[in-house]
Order: sequence, then C-alpha cells, then structure tokens
Amino acid sequence: MPHLLKLFRISGISFFAFIFFVAHAENITRSIKTWDNDWKFIQTDTTGAEAKAYNDSSWKLVTLPHDWSIAGPFDINNPTGGAGGFLPAGIGWYRKSFTLKRIHEQKLSIEFDGVMANSDVWINEHHLGKRPYGYSSFSYDLTPYLSEDGNNLIAVRVDNAQQPASRWYSGSGIYRHVRLVSTPLLHLGHWSTFVSTRDATKQTAHLNIETLVVNEADTAKDVSVNFEVKDPANDLSITSIKSHVTRIEAHTTCEIKECITLSNPTLWSLENPYLYTLKTSVSANDNPDSCDCEVTPVGIRTIRFDASQGFFLNDKNLKLKGVCLHDDGSAFGAAVPLGLWEIRLNALKKLGVNAIRTAHNPPAPEFLNLCDQLGFLVMDESFDCWTVGKNLYDYHLVFEAWNKIDIRDMVLRDRNHPSIVLWSTGNEIHDTPKTELAYRILKDLVDIIHKNDPTRPTTQALFRPNVSHDYDNGLADLLDVVGTNYRYNELLAAHETKPTRKIIGTENGHELPAWLAVRDNPEYAGEFIWSGIDYLGESRTWPIIANPSGLLDRTSIPHPDGYIFQSWWSDKPTLYLARRVAPTPPRPTDPGYETTPVPRKRTKTLLADWNPKTISPHLESIEVYSNCDEVELFLNKKSLGSKSLSSDLSPRTWSVEYTPGELVAVGKNKNVAVYTTALVTQLKPASIKLSAIYPKRVQGWDNIICIMAEVVDGNGTLNTNASNLIKFTSNIPASIVAVDSGDNASHESFYLAKRKAYEGRCVAYVRLDSTKQKVIVTASAEGLSSTQLEMINP
Repeated sequence: MPHLLKLFRISGISFFAFIFFVAHAENITRSIKTWDNDWKFIQTDTTGAEAKAYNDSSWKLVTLPHDWSIAGPFDINNPTGGAGGFLPAGIGWYRKSFTLKRIHEQKLSIEFDGVMANSDVWINEHHLGKRPYGYSSFSYDLTPYLSEDGNNLIAVRVDNAQQPASRWYSGSGIYRHVRLVSTPLLHLGHWSTFVSTRDATKQTAHLNIETLVVNEADTAKDVSVNFEVKDPANDLSITSIKSHVTRIEAHTTCEIKECITLSNPTLWSLENPYLYTLKTSVSANDNPDSCDCEVTPVGIRTIRFDASQGFFLNDKNLKLKGVCLHDDGSAFGAAVPLGLWEIRLNALKKLGVNAIRTAHNPPAPEFLNLCDQLGFLVMDESFDCWTVGKNLYDYHLVFEAWNKIDIRDMVLRDRNHPSIVLWSTGNEIHDTPKTELAYRILKDLVDIIHKNDPTRPTTQALFRPNVSHDYDNGLADLLDVVGTNYRYNELLAAHETKPTRKIIGTENGHELPAWLAVRDNPEYAGEFIWSGIDYLGESRTWPIIANPSGLLDRTSIPHPDGYIFQSWWSDKPTLYLARRVAPTPPRPTDPGYETTPVPRKRTKTLLADWNPKTISPHLESIEVYSNCDEVELFLNKKSLGSKSLSSDLSPRTWSVEYTPGELVAVGKNKNVAVYTTALVTQLKPASIKLSAIYPKRVQGWDNIICIMAEVVDGNGTLNTNASNLIKFTSNIPASIVAVDSGDNASHESFYLAKRKAYEGRCVAYVRLDSTKQKVIVTASAEGLSSTQLEMINP
C-alpha cells in the first residue's frame, strides 16, 4: 500500500481524471485517458483566453466531441450558405483546468482526433501549435510546460469564421475525441507501429512489423522490444518474437523490423472480419517494469488490384460496391456518436454495400475501427482541393504549407486498418489543367504515401480527365489505380488504350448503365455511388438544408434508389414493390427519383403505397426491383402473373387496375418463395408505433439508440402521408439527446424533444448510461394514441 500511495502526485478537482498516471519513476507504463469531459466553452472570440488568470466562470460546460454549429439556428443569412446547410460558423474557445505535476522520467502528450478548424492550442499560456485542416489528427507534447505547482490549463481557439470554406457541412469545434497519453521517456514513437500482411493463405501467414523506439532520456538505454500476436477467440498468445537492441543513445531513435509467421490463420474478410491483436512493448533492460506498450488490431488479409480482373481480397475476385459518405451525422452534426455510424453502416450493408469512400477527407479513427469490425472496404481520401480552391476560404489557402504533413499523418494514423484498400490523393482536383503543377503535387503525394505505406495502392477521383488530358500526359499513370468520377465509358476507353491500367469508378451516379459497365467488365474493379446517405449542406437554394443524393435518408431509411441498388448488389433475396407516379420516365441519372435543378430536393417518382390520389378505377404502373428468379404479383389474392429476372436488371412491370386492398409480390428462386412484400391501402392515422435500433459495439457517449416513431392506421400500416408533430418524453429527460427526420427542408431544432413526421416517420435518439437503469420513452401526438417503449442498457 505505501507503494500505491507514491504513484500519484495529484490533487484538486481533476483528481479523477489522472489516477491512471503512474508517477513512480521506477514503474512508469503507458496510460491513455479519454479527456472529453469538463471542458468550458464560449462561442465567441475573446482576448486573452489562453491565460490562466482569465475568468471563464460564465462559460458553458460541455462534453466532447462537440460541434457548436449544429445547434443552429438555420438561417438564410448564415455565411456558410447552402454549402454549409445554412448553419452558423464563427470562432469559439475551449478551456480545461487540471492538476498534475511534472514527473521525472514521464512524458505527457495530448491527442486531438480532429478540430474544425484552424485550431490554436496552449498549455499554461505556451502556444503548442496551429493546425488549419479540421480533418487531421494531431498531438502535442505537454511535458516541458507543466507547471511547478501542478495547476495547469489547456486552451484551444477554433476559428471557422471565414466562410464559405467547404462544399458541405463541416461543423465547428473540437468535434472528435481528445486523449491524454502518458509514457516513459523510453517509448514507442507516435503512430510508428505498422503491421502488414506480407502473404497469407488458410495454412500460413507472414506479418511484417515495424516500429520506432524513442529514447528521450538523458542516458543511453539497453532495451528489449517484444511483439506478441493474440487470437481474440481464446486470448492466447500465438507467437512472440523478442528483438534485442544493444543500445539506444540518449535523445535518439531506433527502427525495429520483424516478421512473424502464423499457422492456420483466420483471414479477415467481408463475411468474417476477424481481428487479432498485436501487442508491441519496449522496456529498458535495467528496469523491465517500466515499459511502454500498445495494442494494435490486426486483420490478416491480402489485397490486389489487377489490370484485367479487377480487385481481389484473399485471392477472391469481387466488385467494390461502394458509397461515398460525408462526415456528418445529421442531428449530431460533425460530432457523431459511433453508435449512429454502426446503425447507418448496418443499414448500408443490408443494401449490399461493401465499400466506403471517406469523401473527401480522413474520417474519425473510430469510424475506421468500425469498418474493420463490420467488414467494409475503405478508400481513405485526403483532400477536396489542392492549390485551386472550390470556396473562397478553402484548404487551398494553406495547401502548399500543410499538404505533405496532412497526408503523411493520414497514412501513419490509418495504415493499420485492414479495411483500407486504397489511399486517395484528392477529389475532382481543379489543378489538373496546370499540367506541371499537378504532376509535381501528385508525385509528391504518391511518394509520401508509398514511403509510409508501401502495401496499398494510390488513386484519385479524376475530374474530367479527357478535358485536362490526364490519360495522355502521364498524370493518371502516376496513380497505382486510376480513378475517375462519373465518366465510366471514358475510363473504360482509357483502359482499352492502355490495358495495363488498373481502374475503379471513384464516384458514379445512380444510373443502371454505370453499374452494368462495372458488372460486365472484369477490369473495372468497382464503383462508389454518390452518395450513401443524405447529408447536411451542398444545397443550392433555401429552404433546402441537406443534399438528397443518398441511398438512405438521414435517419437510415432507404430511399427507393436504395432498394433498387439492393436488388443489384445484394447476395440475399430482395424485392422492392412500388408504383410509378411520374408522368414521364425517370431521368437516367436517378431511376427512382426526379431531381429538380433548383431547389435540390427529390421529387418521388416511385411510391411504396397503394393509395393513389384517384380512387376511381384506373390503371397503375407497378414496378418490381428484385434479384429473385421469378416474381409473381397478386391483387387481393388474385394472381396477376409472374415475370422473370432480366439480364439487364430492368424492373419487372405490370399495369394494374386500381382496387383498394392489398397488392402482394412474391419472389421465388427455383419455384420456392423466398421473399414477400405488400402494399396495403392505408387508412386514417390512428396511433404511433415505436421501435428501437440498438448498436452492439459501443458504450458510454457513443451508445446511441435510434427510436423510430411511425404513424400507423388502425391496422398497423404506415401512413406515408402523415406529418403529425410527435412529442417525445422520457422518465430520464436527459436520455433524449436529439430528434430528426428525413425532411431535407425542415428547419426544426434537433435538440427539442419533438419533431414533425415526414412521410409518416421521425426518430428520437436516446443515450443510455452504463447502469442497468430502465429508460421509458413515450411518443404522443394530437389525435393519435400515444405509445411507450422500455429500454435498458444490455
């Protein structure tokens, strides 16, 4: 017990935040503490807020991640404009006091996963640095600046005032997680451990491992480095290699490389995203109890892009069926709980999506962890512009000073994720007409990526490459995999011209011909659809505050196009039944919708209901999108005939005389019914139906449950025309953290516990604490029967 008391030289109000630090010089180990609580915030600029004596007693107490822009209000005069969803930006300050004395032989760092944008960080009035790019993760060494009396202050200024600075909603503030990390002075370098699969079969795998040992002590050290791989199935060590380094001089570094052989490994795949762990540790031979170690998830898999056959995962040929995703989580803005991403990604997976493009920036690191766990392939993208901006205050203003640092840090941070199969150097870069400039920049970016990760290929979402002659002047061939947005026929022609090119559709629309080009040409590795989910911003005209291009709406409900893609992409039986209401055929860019140029709001042309405006006898055009061999249609139990799947994936259509009741479609494979769906005539709204979608992989702040409220008739059928104002209450009021709907023209607050139903639905998000306390949510609306739903933390 006396030893235990010597571990902590901590006092004051922040004691709870620092009990993890091992302060005994002979027994220091790595410790990581989430540092998201108890920040003070003010949404304005103020002079001298970095000073310890500054009075912040009137500031608001917030928990990180924190995005102040999403609180609104929506306003046509906000300088972000439609690109930013007409939400505010500005300048904000954060401060956090803590009590900790500097400990001999200990290094203390602070890590920010992302601050939007132009952040300046101070400790005890010492300026640690500035980071302009809001999507980059970064860290600062606090050790030299800890105060002698133990009273310390971190201050962060965030400047997102100059607008427009983005083509989509980016949020404002410390919108990702923050950590405090303690290590010995002999430690592993930040982001230096890298594990990759050299080769792998079901019988044997070889893992290449490298790390950097840093000695910041004033004396030389004899050290030992250990690598240990563990199987999560039984937590047993599979193999261990100890590397002996005779000596690392004071204030120097040493690179360690090893290869580990594993027998009978379980390979990481889309169907079974199996993850091992690698424990890397370093200690001085004269004090082995004082060590630094870190644990890295490891997915054992091989990837390969082939010029004639496309993409291979573990030597299995498959198409990337991808979507592009922006960073926001609708009601949560840019500060997105991981539970919401789990709900969204699972909804995309049901549609047959197997790949994500992080458009157009590095995502939060936990998002990539989730992709590893769920079995998605990822294109990790860096920038939306280089030296030619797309907005007045875009990244182009700092590109030349920061691009090499930002892309290096992206690769170093993310390279251990098995989900990542491509690095993207940019999206629709407008520098490409300047051939010499573009060539120089792209070569530098590709070289940096290859230096820090030689195991994955590079790509870029080329912008009108035939116009800027990217296929002819050598620019495209700097890329390992040539990517092009939308112009899929031009990309195929470029491959035909030079068959050694590996190609992928980095961004395509919703049109069937684009998918058929991918499906029917083996060299075409896959495509990424714009977009996976409706997102805030990129609106052309008020009052639209979100872009409607998703396969899912902002509450994770599939649009008609989502179900259509499911019929093209899913390996499981699927069937979507709808009636077409457009007076003309749909535009080829969007099979399920007509999109008016201004404002940017979808007009539905496919309706999954049996409630036409005219109830007198007339013909309805019925369409079925299904991957089943045969589909038989029934109206009020009378068969209207069967139709077979077409090789060109065109919908199966019927002309049906309207009669109220039930229209049923039955999908069959080998004459066996495998999928049934129905359209039922809706009656007057009668009540609210509640259901819950639980994430399974998160806890704490990230543990968000989606409560779906549906307005239904007396038979329990969703009324797709209902727009009732639904009010949510809870026995624990703070548990309801946000509300939302799929209405891209709604200006309702996300933080009032009420929301108008849109097409019969809206959602409330509930956060459960770590206890087993029961939460009861009630939904009510005028003229409807109210409903309760009980939940408890699993």
